[in-house]
Amino acid sequence: MSATRYTYLGPEGTFTEAALRTLPEAATRELVPMVSVPAALDAVRNGEAAAALVPIENSVEGGVTATLDELASGEPLMIYREVLLPIAFALLVRPGTKLSEIKTVTGHPVAQPQVRNWLRAHLPEAVWESAASNADGARLVREGRFDAAFAGEFAAATYGLDALVTEIHDAENAETRFVLVGRPARPAAPTGADKTSVVLWLGDDHPGALLELLQEFAVRGVNLMLIQSRPTGAGIGNYCFAVDAEGHISDRRVGEALMGLKRICPKVRFLGSYPRAGVSVEDVSALRRGTSDVEFMEASDWLTRAQDGRA
Repeated sequence: MSATRYTYLGPEGTFTEAALRTLPEAATRELVPMVSVPAALDAVRNGEAAAALVPIENSVEGGVTATLDELASGEPLMIYREVLLPIAFALLVRPGTKLSEIKTVTGHPVAQPQVRNWLRAHLPEAVWESAASNADGARLVREGRFDAAFAGEFAAATYGLDALVTEIHDAENAETRFVLVGRPARPAAPTGADKTSVVLWLGDDHPGALLELLQEFAVRGVNLMLIQSRPTGAGIGNYCFAVDAEGHISDRRVGEALMGLKRICPKVRFLGSYPRAGVSVEDVSALRRGTSDVEFMEASDWLTRAQDGRA
């Protein structure tokens, strides 16, 4: 395995590359762009790279399905870190292009919902066609296949384009969450401001099946930050659920919730416990009464005494 190589969703000039370069260790790693999320993750699975940075959630469009599906299937991988990156687009064009001349535009499919209103207001007749990534859209503009691309302003220099309009976003404070993914290993020690990600499969379809999963978290005071259903491929109505929960697997409330889920789910895939980006211990809400590690241990001690006739 190449311990110094990180892959990412390419080509050069993507928001994913910009997010990766915010990590301190990126300065000492070989950063290799890949054509897709599956390709970036497969490079980790087969030992060509130590880790991959891929997008997993957008504050406008929600979960990035390609990443969620890849993490739910295939050889297991683990999330070790997350990165939050503010997202604003620039309209990149070949030098000399005027706004009135733009008839075709491109960008990553996740970009379209973030610029839809701007397009409607400024380029209502322009035809949109998706690209593999925003940076790939910029490459296609350079090659003359489209008139303009929505990408990061930083991609303009890479592809010899001009940023005709900058700071384009329909939603203020839009951001994308990226995750650094590697091969499974022991999670890092808890920080007090952590997140745990899992994928859960329902045993069978019956009234309250999803509620049973959620109750395993609720009764232990574990707050959920994301839950998204994804088809398993086994037929209509067969779904698994990607879940992000507050806390670390070593926290008693989280660990016991996962044990409860393991008892009732035919399959549980642990995707990692890792520090929450941009959140300090001081920002974390106080635990509800009865959900701290101390209270779990006190309850366990009480049960032992009761079993010994000393309760």
